[in-house]
Amino acid sequence: MSVSLRRIRLSVFLLLAFAGTIVNSNHALGDSNSSEFPIMELQLFAEIFARIKSHYVEDVSDHQLLNDAIEGMLSGLDPHSTFLDPESYEELDVDTRGRFGGLGLEVIIESDFIRVVAPIEGSPADLGGVKSGDRILRLENTLVSGMSLDEAVERMRGRPGTKIQLLISRDDGSEPFELTLQRAVIRLDSVHSQLLDEHFGYAKIIQFQPGTAKELRQQIRRLNRMSPVSLLGLILDLRNNPGGTLDSAVAVSDLFLKEGVIVTTRGRTTETEFSYRATENDVLDGAPIVVIVNRGSASASEIVAAALQDHKRALIIGERTFGKGSVQTILPMDNGTALKLTTARYYTPNNASIQASGILPDVESDELKFSGSSRVVGSGLRESDLSGHLDNDVRKENDIEIQNSHRHQDLKQRDYQIQQAINLLKGMALTLESERSS
Repeated sequence: MSVSLRRIRLSVFLLLAFAGTIVNSNHALGDSNSSEFPIMELQLFAEIFARIKSHYVEDVSDHQLLNDAIEGMLSGLDPHSTFLDPESYEELDVDTRGRFGGLGLEVIIESDFIRVVAPIEGSPADLGGVKSGDRILRLENTLVSGMSLDEAVERMRGRPGTKIQLLISRDDGSEPFELTLQRAVIRLDSVHSQLLDEHFGYAKIIQFQPGTAKELRQQIRRLNRMSPVSLLGLILDLRNNPGGTLDSAVAVSDLFLKEGVIVTTRGRTTETEFSYRATENDVLDGAPIVVIVNRGSASASEIVAAALQDHKRALIIGERTFGKGSVQTILPMDNGTALKLTTARYYTPNNASIQASGILPDVESDELKFSGSSRVVGSGLRESDLSGHLDNDVRKENDIEIQNSHRHQDLKQRDYQIQQAINLLKGMALTLESERSS
């Protein structure tokens, strides 16, 4: 018997033994599909594994082959499921720490490039002109094609003050261009706020972190103290907010709602079915809210916008949002690694799925002008643009960059959407005052 054939049979034996272990484990967990384990497919996998080991032009370690197989298996599911090695798993709490050295980008990996979901406001990427939807083709002299997401993120992070050159392309038909960015300490401050026109507040949530709701509540109280009277309304800016934790999105929504469902999650198992409900709490005591969104508003941002929209608690203006309506669960493994696996979808209070659809604003506008329902959509990335994205299983009928400064007068003068938001807010406040006095 040839050496290669022995290796094939040995590999098949080991993998089938491994399969048996999984079947037994699944049976212990009550998995009804455990008896349908794909023995023939695993045998094919084992044979291919052995052929690579014996015939590939260079020697490849078992560890690399198996890790690549795991990553390939997950990347075939959807853009957000991934394998976390021990280093990546340890780095998972970076958002909680709120501080790291890098460029300030929320990115995903596609077949041969990195796709920018949104730059973090005030970061080197944001100030350097990187936009939602940009494709990063090369990092320094290394093409992104073939990189894992972890490797790409690791290359972009680094010591503050060091520089990195990116090759970027856009969907506007222009030629790819090089951009040199200097890494900085990225502090994920969650909320920026200020008072507009003495009676109206403005709050921008940069990213949803565990303490975001508490920080937002404190800043609203501060704005109330700064105003000659209690705030007559609030602009909540969620543009280019890539999301964050589910609990944070629920807590922020709960600041403005007194009752009802905020969001529901549903997957294949009963453990993934859960409805989050509002408590009797409204920090604005019914004062009107205008929420501004755009294509870079994703995930947790969309949960908040949808909850306030469905409960008619806020008017949503801007562009249709990104459309990331899936839930990722971290599943730790025994060897210090973990699986980030998509396990459920989000559903709005009106039982609509956000996935690959996004939130349609009540008033569509961009930073230059209002436009009708036939408006031409500008450049930018949405979930539905991602290869391998989950489909939306529930669709509604008829569903068709702020700079780092927050100075009072500049904000309204340079940002058309904020001008429109405050005009709408004033009208809503007058209407509410008229209703209360009648």
